[in-house]
Amino acid sequence: MFTWFSANMGNIIVVLLLCTVVFLIIRSIVRDRRQGKSSCGSHCGSCPMSGSCHSHAGKKRLRESRFRRV
Repeated sequence: MFTWFSANMGNIIVVLLLCTVVFLIIRSIVRDRRQGKSSCGSHCGSCPMSGSCHSHAGKKRLRESRFRRV
């Protein structure tokens, strides 16, 4: 058993390091999402979803536009 660990120690360290990085990335995304931040970079001028991703007001406008009669 110990020979297997010693033979694969480099792989084990790399896998643990990658798992830690992935965990930190996911945690950061979840925290930003809970705070209402967006990961798109806020360049909404050319974005087709510009009215629906940054604020509750944008969501309200989108909801209102769906029910507006033309």
